Amino acid sequence: MTGWTALVLAGLFEVGFTSSLKLSENFTRGRYVALFFVAITCSFTLLASAMKTIPLGTAYAVWTGIGAVGTAIVGIAFFKDPSTFWRMFFLALLIGSIVGLKVVSPETLGESQ
Repeated sequence: MTGWTALVLAGLFEVGFTSSLKLSENFTRGRYVALFFVAITCSFTLLASAMKTIPLGTAYAVWTGIGAVGTAIVGIAFFKDPSTFWRMFFLALLIGSIVGLKVVSPETLGESQ
């Protein structure tokens, strides 16, 4: 598995643990508490794996960006969070930033680290 694959999966598991946190209702619903711990463990394990080949700052920024955008989308789709023009605009900027970090990363450019 490449570092970028691990990083994207880590970000998706971040969406899983944040959503599970919400659904756990302050850690009172056992099924979602268990899902939270599985997702957070997978997320951090994959993030650590990604950081073997991706610089720390890039990996962390992309991981949190995927988590933030994904969690915002889940919030809009399932928890009735607002989807105003400006909110969507800034989420789009965040997505652009994530893509930009991928494009200029040393791994992508073929540079040694």
